[in-house]
Amino acid sequence: MVHAQTKDSATKEKKIEEVVLIGYGRQKKTDLTGSVTAISAKDFNEGSINSPEQLIQGKTSGIQITTNGGAPGSGSTIRIRGGASLNASNDPLIVIDGVPVDNNGISGAANPLALINPNDIESFSILKDASAAAIYGSRASNGVIIITTKRGSSGKLRANYSTITSVYTKMGNIDMLSADAFRQVVRDKATAQYQGLLGSSNTNWQDQIYQTALGVDNTVSLSGGIKALPYRLSLGYFNQEGIIRTNTIERSTASLNLNPKFFDKHLEINFNVKGTYVENRFKDDGAIGSAVVFDPTQSVYDPSFSNYGGYWEWLDPSTGKPNTNATKNPLSMLNQRWDLSYVKRVLGNIQFDYKFHFLPELRANLNVGYDYSDANGNTTVLPTAAIAYYNQGSYRRYSQEKKNKLLDFYFNYLKTFESIRSTVDLTVGYSYQDWQRSEPFAPTVYGTGVSNPASGNDFFTQNTIISYFGRLNYTFNNKYLLTASLRRDGSSRFSEENRIGYFPSVALAWRIDQENFLKDSKTISTLKLRAGWGETGQQELNLGDYPYLARYILSDSGAQYQLGNQFYNTYRAQGYDKNLKWETTVTKNLGLDFGFLNDRINGTIDVYEKESKDLISFIPVPALSNLTNYLLTNVGDMRNRGIEANINVKAVDTENFKWEFNVNATHFRSEITNLNSSQTLVNTIGGATGTTIQVNTEGYQPNSFYVYQQVYDNNGKPIEGVYVDRNGDGIINTDDLYRYKSPAPDVLLGFSSKFNFKNWDLGFTMRASIGNYVYNNVASQYGTEQAITLNNYLQNIHSSYLETGFKRTQLLSDYYVENASFVRMDNINLGYNFPRFIKDSKLRIFGSVQNAFIITKYSGLDPEVFNGIDNNLYQRPRVYSLGFNFQF
Repeated sequence: MVHAQTKDSATKEKKIEEVVLIGYGRQKKTDLTGSVTAISAKDFNEGSINSPEQLIQGKTSGIQITTNGGAPGSGSTIRIRGGASLNASNDPLIVIDGVPVDNNGISGAANPLALINPNDIESFSILKDASAAAIYGSRASNGVIIITTKRGSSGKLRANYSTITSVYTKMGNIDMLSADAFRQVVRDKATAQYQGLLGSSNTNWQDQIYQTALGVDNTVSLSGGIKALPYRLSLGYFNQEGIIRTNTIERSTASLNLNPKFFDKHLEINFNVKGTYVENRFKDDGAIGSAVVFDPTQSVYDPSFSNYGGYWEWLDPSTGKPNTNATKNPLSMLNQRWDLSYVKRVLGNIQFDYKFHFLPELRANLNVGYDYSDANGNTTVLPTAAIAYYNQGSYRRYSQEKKNKLLDFYFNYLKTFESIRSTVDLTVGYSYQDWQRSEPFAPTVYGTGVSNPASGNDFFTQNTIISYFGRLNYTFNNKYLLTASLRRDGSSRFSEENRIGYFPSVALAWRIDQENFLKDSKTISTLKLRAGWGETGQQELNLGDYPYLARYILSDSGAQYQLGNQFYNTYRAQGYDKNLKWETTVTKNLGLDFGFLNDRINGTIDVYEKESKDLISFIPVPALSNLTNYLLTNVGDMRNRGIEANINVKAVDTENFKWEFNVNATHFRSEITNLNSSQTLVNTIGGATGTTIQVNTEGYQPNSFYVYQQVYDNNGKPIEGVYVDRNGDGIINTDDLYRYKSPAPDVLLGFSSKFNFKNWDLGFTMRASIGNYVYNNVASQYGTEQAITLNNYLQNIHSSYLETGFKRTQLLSDYYVENASFVRMDNINLGYNFPRFIKDSKLRIFGSVQNAFIITKYSGLDPEVFNGIDNNLYQRPRVYSLGFNFQF
C-alpha cells in the first residue's frame, strides 16, 4: 500500500481504502483485476538487511527469493511464478520510483540492488500475472516489482535515527574427514609414497578462513515541509565484514525527495535522487574450495616457506617450486590477494503530474529519469602467492561506466459518469529508454612483464526500447470491472523484420460483495472473482545486444597469425541469427479475493498457466555451420502451471494484545513442450572438465538431472561403477542416462506472525521448500580415494567416502542427487517501544536473529541452492542484531 484515501459511507463513517501502485499509475485495491501484491513497510523483515529484496523474503506467495550466498552485499535470485525462459533472463523487471533499472549488474558490485539503502524504501508492488504486467510489454514475462521510496510530507521537522549492530557467525562446516580420520585412510589405502606426504598437524582449514564478523547500519532522516515544499533527506552508512576473512563492504548513501504542489494543487512535482558510494574488498573465490579439501595434517604457516609468504604449500619434488596441480593454501589465497572495487551510482528522476484546469479529469504526466554508475577496481596478487608464483604476481585494473536514460509521457483521463453508473480510467503514453555500457580494455599484467591478453579493444554496447502503450480501466455499478491494455515495443536487439512486438492483455473482475445478496453481510466483507489473459515479452538475452548482426571481432593474443617473425591479430566472424525474435509468454489467470469479518481474515487464491513460445536458448549447432559451436536462437516452447494462496489473519485485536499472521503457499510445475533439438545438456559440474549434470528435454521439467541409476548391494551400499541398464542392450553407456528429479520445488510455503502486547512486539518469518532436489557436487567430487593417489599431493576426503568406499569419482551417479526439502527460520525479532522517551520523542529497541535454524535431511551444508548444484557455496551466516530507532 502506498497511498490511502477516505470514503464516506452512508453512516458517515470513514473507511480507509488501499491504493496500490501499478504500471504508469495507481489503483484502488478493490478495483484491481490482475494478480497484484502490495507489501508496505510495516510488514518488512527486520534486522541486518543489506539489500532491498530481503525485506520481503517469505512474505507473499508466488515469489521466490534465494540469496546467492553469504558475502556482504551479495544479491538474490528472484523468481516470480518460476520464471518463463530457458537461457534468457528469468529475473523480474524492477522499477524504482518509476525508473526501470538494469538487472545485469555493475562491475565491482556483487548486487546492483544492494546500492539502494533498504531503510529508504516505503513499499513494494509485485505484478505477477500478464494482465497486470503487460503494460511493461517486452520486459514483463517474469513479472514486475515496483519499489517506492519514502517521500516527504508537510508539517514540522521530524528526525529519525536508526542504528543496528550485527554479529555474523557461520552455520557450520562441510563434512570432511578430521585430520586423524584422514591419516587413517591414507595409511590404509595410499601407497608408501603418499603416506610419506602426511604432516603432523591437525588443522581445520574451514575454521581458518572463517571468522566472527561485525556489521553496523546507520540511517538518519529529516522530513517536513518548508512552506509549500515537502521534503525528505536521508543519509546512510553501512559497513559489514564477511564471515570469510578479507571480505568487506562499506556503503554510504544519500537520498533526497521533494514533492511540492503548485497552481492550486493542479501541478504536482515529485523529485527523487539517490546517491551511493561503495567500497568492496572481495575474497578469492577459490579459497572456499581449497579450505574444504586442503590436507588437514599440514600447518598453515612454515618459516622455511618465506618464498611463499610464510604459508605452507605443496611443492613439486623435482623442482622445489609450487606444484601446479596441487591445491593452494587457502589463507595464502586470501591474505596475499587484494581485490578492491569502488562504485558510484546516482539514480534520480523528476515527475511532473499536471491536472488540467479546464478539464480536471485529464492529467498529463512526464517522468524523466537517469541511472548512472561508475565503477573501477583493481586486483593485486603478490609474487609470493603460490597461485601466482610462476607469473611473479599479477595486477589488473578495470573500470566500467553505465548510463540508463528514461523518458515517459502519458495522458490519463479519469471520470465517473453517475448517470450510467460507470467510471472510466484511460491512459495512453509513450516511453523511451536507452542503456549504454562502456569498459576500457583491461588486461592482467604479470610480474614477468607479460600482459594477458596482450592486446584488445575497448568495449561499448548500447540498446534502446521505444514504446507506445494504452490502458483502459472500466467500472460499472461499482461491481463489474474491466481492464484492457496494449503495448507496442521496438527493441534494437532484434532485426528490423522482428523489432516490433505487440503485447495485449485483458482482465475482468466481479465484486460479488457489492451484490445485494452480500452487500450487508456481516460475515463476508470481501469477495471478488478475477480472470485475466495477457501476452508479455522477453528481450533480456544475457549474451550481448547485437545477436542478429553479422559482425567481426578482433582476436586476442591467443589467436594471432604468424607471418615471418611477426604475430598479427585477426578479425574473426561471429555466429549470429538474423531471424532471432521476441520470446513471448501468454498467461491465463483466475483469482479469488476474499475477506471475512470486516477483513480480519482475508486473502487471495490464484490459478494460472503460462505458455512461453519461441524460447531463446544457447544451443550447439552442427560443425562447419554459422561460424560457431553454440548459437543464441529460438528453440521451442514451455508451459508453467501453478496455484498460489495467501491468507492474512488478525487472530486477536484488543487494546493491549494483538496477534496477526500470514500463511502463503505456491505450487507450480514447468514443462518443455517443444524443443527443436532432441535435448540440450546444461550446467557443468566440478570434477571433470565439460561434464554436465542437467538436461533440457521436451516433455520434462527444465534443468532435470541427467544421471545413471545407481545399483546397491544387499546392505544398501552403492556399488562402484555399477548402474542399471535402463535400455536393456547389455551395455552401460550414455544411452542409459535418465532424467531424475529437478531443482524446482513442488511447494513453497511461507509463514509470518507478529504479536503486540502493550509496548512489546514479537515477530518471525519462516519459509519451507518441499520437493526440491540438489546435486551434492562437493561429495561427488571429493568423496573418493583419488584425492590421495595423484599428482604428488594429498587432498582431504568428503565423509561420504566412509559410506561408499569409492576409489574413483562417480560424477553421474544419482546417488548424489538428494532431497533438499527444508524449513528455515529466516527471522525472529523482539522489540520494545518507548512512546515518550525524551519529551515528545520516541524510542524503539529491538533484537533479531536471522537464519536462526534450518531443518532438512540434506547431507550438505545448506539445501537452499537455487540451480540445484551444490559446489562450495559461500555459506549464509547466522546474524544476531541489536537495533535502536529514535524519532524526534
